[in-house]
Amino acid sequence: MTETVLLVGGGGREHAIARALAESEASLYACAGNRNPGIAAIAEGFETLDTTNPTAVASYAERVDATLAVVGPEGPLAAGVADALDDAGVYAFGPREEQARIETDKAFQRRFMREHDVPGCPDFETFEDVDAACEYIDEYDGDLAVKPAGLTGGKGVRVTGDQVTKEEAKAYLRESDYDRVVLEERLVGEEFTGQAFVANGDLRVTPAVQDHKRAYEGDEGPNTGGMGSYSDSGLALPFMTEEDYREAVDVLKATVEALDGYKGVLYGQFMLTADGVKVVEFNARFGDPEAMNTLPVLNTDFLDVLVAARDGEDLPELSFAPKATVCKYAVPEGYPTDPEAGAKVEITEENAGDALLFYASVDERDDGIYTTTSRAFAVVGIADSITEAEEIAEDALSVAGEEGLDVRHDIGKPDLVQKRIDHVADLRGE
Repeated sequence: MTETVLLVGGGGREHAIARALAESEASLYACAGNRNPGIAAIAEGFETLDTTNPTAVASYAERVDATLAVVGPEGPLAAGVADALDDAGVYAFGPREEQARIETDKAFQRRFMREHDVPGCPDFETFEDVDAACEYIDEYDGDLAVKPAGLTGGKGVRVTGDQVTKEEAKAYLRESDYDRVVLEERLVGEEFTGQAFVANGDLRVTPAVQDHKRAYEGDEGPNTGGMGSYSDSGLALPFMTEEDYREAVDVLKATVEALDGYKGVLYGQFMLTADGVKVVEFNARFGDPEAMNTLPVLNTDFLDVLVAARDGEDLPELSFAPKATVCKYAVPEGYPTDPEAGAKVEITEENAGDALLFYASVDERDDGIYTTTSRAFAVVGIADSITEAEEIAEDALSVAGEEGLDVRHDIGKPDLVQKRIDHVADLRGE
């Protein structure tokens, strides 16, 4: 039986999913609010629609006779798109709305961790009253991460002692329209991501990845959706031990066990601290850009994972090529605070050299492809070492040019990788 897979979403993450499925025997259809030219070139059909409308997505799935679906972004998951697909008889690899709250509601996320004794939970409190939250900031002995409870695209968190003062944090809350916030201890260390395929009580983990949220080189500037990321040729990153990696996997396992019936991808954003691995947050889907590090080196057929998940079978063991990856995003000038759209994208799959090209948010016109106000495209180098992979990515970016684009060129460079290693050594007193 030939499977027909519906891919929901049109970003770089979804382009990586589409490319992984293109290597299988599946018929691929896609829908998104934006037309991604990379996905459209792979899929047999591409429908532009509101992917946060469960009825519209389920209707399209039925029209193309989808037998499976993969829900990429958090917005459709929060809207209950996986529920609508499941109810229409199309198995959705993605959690239903209630279980997606592990990402979409950070207050629920922290209370869930505390209730189920999930390891790695920081000290926290949740608030529905801004004045009470501001009083807590004044009284707390130490720095805090200030988090809106809902979705903010990775851009809503403010950290005292790092990004803002306590007075600025209080002003941020008073000026915002957030109805619920989470205040938690500031975690100091090195962040990394662990992602897992989950279904039928099984959990299959992928290599660790380090994303770079800050907009500017040297980890300066505002938070973004992610400017780029890297992974090593093994499961762990250079600043981690195998024990650190296993500790993060144990957190994912405990979370999956407590969620009971979760399906899809569970993403753990962790902080490697002097006291071990702590949880920054969970996401209920692949990371973007982390999917672009992970899926290109996955040797296991991704379709086999989806079919086993749907059919109630054990998930296949995952095999990954022993390669390092470096992903770098090109974004419009001024991103994320004051982005300027309209720069022509000169890079193509044909002139990207040895790098993989993933489109994200672009405007395809008759005379070419142009930037919007969101992240435009990513290039991924794959090689035996991080240094070699970074060079491949940089070679591709040289084709793209600099006009109208911003890039964090330091991601994956030896000096920055070594800085991470030294930071963890200092934390551990080594």
